[in-house]
Amino acid sequence: GYTGMMSLALAKAGAEVVHLDASPKSIAQGRQNQEMSGLADKPIRWICDDAMKFMEREVRRERRYEAIVLDPPKFGRGPKNEVWRFEDDFPKLLERSRQLLSDRALFVIATVYAVRLSYAAVGQALAGAMPGGKVTCGEMAIRESGRGLVLPTGLFARWTP
Repeated sequence: GYTGMMSLALAKAGAEVVHLDASPKSIAQGRQNQEMSGLADKPIRWICDDAMKFMEREVRRERRYEAIVLDPPKFGRGPKNEVWRFEDDFPKLLERSRQLLSDRALFVIATVYAVRLSYAAVGQALAGAMPGGKVTCGEMAIRESGRGLVLPTGLFARWTP
């Protein structure tokens, strides 16, 4: 979840949000962003935990979610020094996401940065993990104001039922 921009947007739109990140600094920045955005009254649970461990517990608890937003790093460490490697762990993350989707699922979104993959590969991985539905994928970019250049920032894939 990093510093919470997507969580804040979803909460502002009326969603009850569970924001998860392994970094205490990111969680603290997310809470601060919530306050500064005037969204302190919005329901966001800020959780500092290893994503895979949290998701496995949620599967065991039979909790379900209508929407899941994934923003995994290329490489990372959990709060107890757990190791995350995108190439090894992204398929497992998608599988846990599928297990956590409710019967009223709205979407799963994955944003990916600094990996040696095409957006098509990310989209195909998401499509392979999700039951039916439609996957849209592409490259995220921002337009540089001076010369109008398009600066790539990452990849995205979105699954909808």
